Amino acid sequence: MGLDQYAYARNKGGEDQDLQYWRKHNALHGWMLMLYRIKGGKGVFNGVEVELDGNDLEQLKKCVVNGTLPVTQGFFFGSDSSRDDERGLYLREATLKFVAKAKEALARGEKVYYDSSW
Repeated sequence: MGLDQYAYARNKGGEDQDLQYWRKHNALHGWMLMLYRIKGGKGVFNGVEVELDGNDLEQLKKCVVNGTLPVTQGFFFGSDSSRDDERGLYLREATLKFVAKAKEALARGEKVYYDSSW
């Protein structure tokens, strides 16, 4: 058990293409939870898609680059993924790669989503 996170692009035909998978990147999950709430989401943020647009991706990139993803805790979330240790740096790099792939998907006219399970 633990926090599993997925990002994918959905084409106009409704088919999903995996863009990124993270395991226990709790800081990213906290950021996505805030975005979900801003977009009107209510209830438990578990197994719920949140759609990302170009502005969202730019904001996410800025937070990753500036090291300002929120510290987020949860029973299944693991240790703080926002730290500057080897794991934290790996997760930041993976997230920046995701942002680049997601922007390419948006440019193709696809929609981009984040989802999680814990």
